[in-house]
Amino acid sequence: MIKVTENTFRALDNNSNGICTKCNTVTDGVEPDAEKYQCDSCEKFAVYGAEQLLILGALAICDNESQETIVL
Repeated sequence: MIKVTENTFRALDNNSNGICTKCNTVTDGVEPDAEKYQCDSCEKFAVYGAEQLLILGALAICDNESQETIVL
């Protein structure tokens, strides 16, 4: 489960960023509903748009920055 604060989620969504579900790398130029884009870092087809991760239940919005998995 990827955990981010609401501010981080908004930044990801507003900047068209996605997250690799294998290595947690943030990737630019990803559509909000993207699924299985190739990761530039680990080369796996595991990059999803932030909104899509939320819909799929793979991303949770947490209250505290210390709980974040991804930090921008």
